[in-house]
Amino acid sequence: MALTKNSKVLEFVEESAQLGQPDKIVWIDGSAKQIAALKEEAVKSGELIKLNEQLLPDCYLHRTKVNDVARVEDRTFICTKNRDDAGPNNYWMDPRQAYELANEIARGSMKGRTMYVIPYSMGVVGSSFAKIGIEVTDSIYVVLNMNIMTRVGKQCLDALGKDGDFIKGFHAKCNVDADKRYIMHFPEDNTIISVNSAYGGNVLLGKKCFALRIASYLGKNEGWMAEHMLILGVTYPDGEKKYVAAAFPSACGKTNLAMLIPPKHYLEKGYKIETVGDDIAWIRRGEDGRLWAVNPENGFFGVAPGTNEHSNYNALKSTKRGTIFTNVALNTDNMTVWWEGLSKELPEHCIDWTGKPWDPAKFDKKDKSTCAAHPNSRFTAPATNCPCVSPEFDSKRGVPLSAIIFGGRRASTTPLVYEARDWNHGVFIGSAMSSETTAAATGATGVLRHDPMAMKPFTGYHMGDYFAHWIEMGEKVTNPPKIFNVNWFRCDKDGNFMWPGFGDNMRVLEWILKRCENKADAVETPIGFVPRAEDIDLTDLDYEIKKGKKFAIDDLKEILEIDADKWLKEADEIEGYYKNSIKDRIPQELWDCLETLKNNCSAVKKPAKKSTDKND
Repeated sequence: MALTKNSKVLEFVEESAQLGQPDKIVWIDGSAKQIAALKEEAVKSGELIKLNEQLLPDCYLHRTKVNDVARVEDRTFICTKNRDDAGPNNYWMDPRQAYELANEIARGSMKGRTMYVIPYSMGVVGSSFAKIGIEVTDSIYVVLNMNIMTRVGKQCLDALGKDGDFIKGFHAKCNVDADKRYIMHFPEDNTIISVNSAYGGNVLLGKKCFALRIASYLGKNEGWMAEHMLILGVTYPDGEKKYVAAAFPSACGKTNLAMLIPPKHYLEKGYKIETVGDDIAWIRRGEDGRLWAVNPENGFFGVAPGTNEHSNYNALKSTKRGTIFTNVALNTDNMTVWWEGLSKELPEHCIDWTGKPWDPAKFDKKDKSTCAAHPNSRFTAPATNCPCVSPEFDSKRGVPLSAIIFGGRRASTTPLVYEARDWNHGVFIGSAMSSETTAAATGATGVLRHDPMAMKPFTGYHMGDYFAHWIEMGEKVTNPPKIFNVNWFRCDKDGNFMWPGFGDNMRVLEWILKRCENKADAVETPIGFVPRAEDIDLTDLDYEIKKGKKFAIDDLKEILEIDADKWLKEADEIEGYYKNSIKDRIPQELWDCLETLKNNCSAVKKPAKKSTDKND
């Protein structure tokens, strides 16, 4: 029975049913009873494996097909009438062609299956930030994950009323055929279509598809921003709170930063980190001239490998109840899950992510094919599980941002942290972001690629227009957040990470927030403001860069060092990216910042090297 009288919703559901031809239709009301019944059904069908109820209550394991383990950027399309509007950052398809192709693939694909109708809200229902979506799907896995990741149920339909608009989402597993896999976005129609995939990033349509690709287009037209950013709060010893948003490419430490536990001496002073969001931020201008942000999601879709009690205690704790694990290994001794990095000890009796027995004796950490868990294996966990979830998590007004941070994986050149000179310079820094690729998307890993604002795969329109929208947002706010860039991944000549990262990133956050309050000094360099090494708190820092070498202030000075020659090459590379990729839609303000970078670096005169010739 339909849960709404909204004629637009009913028409969409009817059209979807006519296309997919399911045996029956089930409306998701979000009730605990209905969700429990679906979990039971999924276990009986083998789609989910029930885990140890005592050790991992209400937790399940799911395995995807081996050809369906990550986002497929080359099968992800922005479908706009004008090809240029999709931009060089996206694969484009004509909307008419896309609809015809999707309909041909999906027609009759739900025969013998159930079509579920999921009404969901991105953002707290009733908030000025909130947007409603309707996803139809033939996957229980999708229903259960959407129930964790978004706010699902009849209250979303009630918020729509009889004629409210919504984002349409059609998903059909079909045959999970990689050659016929398409994730299509129609920003001009508020529509998303996904066929032949069952992996979360391609089929949980409220996540990247809606909350970033479609929402970024809506934000451009409506005067707000949808960003691939975590949101965290820092509580000072006196109770004052400051909030920061940060953008990193997938699997580059967003969740770790969002949930970090400060070093012991910070905790003893009374500092505390609270998580508002770990992946996506919707940002609006407030009446006070500041930018305010909310996390539109309701759960965490985190990368499992590498997550452990040391790297991210809070994330691991979040997975202990009501969680769905995807493509991790199954420890058959106690029916719990395991992945590389969870523990130093390898489980003796384990089923790998493909469902085959795993031999720990053959494991080689340098060879991903020997791993028990897929490198992009995931957990979908309720945010309410997180020990450090912010009291503002369900706030309808959001939180005010003091700082925006960009970052990525750079083995050299980029220092540990630096500050933009002003808003437009910060936009330039974000636009020029590049990072080494990870397993979160298909393709080679470890390859350096440009990923502006960590939004290359997620901006639903032309990247040049996206940069211009950032410039415009800066003009609309009277008290914008300061913008910074961080690089936790700088390496020494032997390839060792020079900065400990994880909880010790609090030391950098402290300097950033002091700069926002004009309480810390900085050195002006050709690229922006860099901290003096003495202004980063190294109290009790006990990090071994390599065997026999502990971190010292000279190491900090080295990872704060700016090499003008390298940055001149970086500037040339940025110019090439602008000209070859974004072309004529780069705002003039960013060209001006690039010219300033070149001039600043050229003006730096290196002292002549002292001669070692005894005859001189």
